Amino acid sequence: MTEGPVLTTTQRWVLVAMVLLAAIGVWLVLRQMGLPASFSATAMAHWLTGSGPWGPVLLCLLMVLAIVIGPIPTLPISAAAGLAYGLWAGTLLAAIGATLGALIAFLLTRLLGREAVRRRLPDNPFFAANARQNLLFWSILLTRLLPLFSFALISYAAGLTAITLGRFLLATFIGMLPMTLVFAGLGQGLEINPVLSVTAAGLVLLVMVLAPYWLQRHPRLRRWVQAQAVLEARNEQRNKD
Repeated sequence: MTEGPVLTTTQRWVLVAMVLLAAIGVWLVLRQMGLPASFSATAMAHWLTGSGPWGPVLLCLLMVLAIVIGPIPTLPISAAAGLAYGLWAGTLLAAIGATLGALIAFLLTRLLGREAVRRRLPDNPFFAANARQNLLFWSILLTRLLPLFSFALISYAAGLTAITLGRFLLATFIGMLPMTLVFAGLGQGLEINPVLSVTAAGLVLLVMVLAPYWLQRHPRLRRWVQAQAVLEARNEQRNKD
């Protein structure tokens, strides 16, 4: 697998400074465009719909900022997306913004710290250069499904592992869709029936919390993942030969 370029200390500081300046610039633009001081779903939904064709762009920028820098909560942003653009369009827009934020976080740690971690943990199953991609893919996917883990921290941590960019983005997008759909639906549903929507969202969240644990313990799933890892190892050996 191709590793990222090795940066000098000066280049690392320049990169960090550029990201911080870009984040400040995005925040100032959002405030200039009327971002409400209250991060309630209703207030942000009114702001987005009132921004016309710029609304989806502002939504994605806000989600990126929430993930890369924080501490802006992502839940009300997804709920506002559902309120402003409906369940399916709102879910897609929130997912796109979150994926872009995850991509930036991933690339930051990939450039800043991946090489150092690889050298210090050459035999670790997650950080070694020859780490199994299927194992990494399923690890990212399952942690995305669990609302207990920080979305931003997973993105930053994934950049230090050996997972390829394509697999990371795929696992991130697929894994985040259920939660994003729930939050967008919650925002839209609160306008209709608050008790019913909160109850339904709670049940979905409970299923999502328990399902990954069940999948991890399921013997058939474990055997399938192990078989995929063996197949991948054989393919890598065949390519080398």
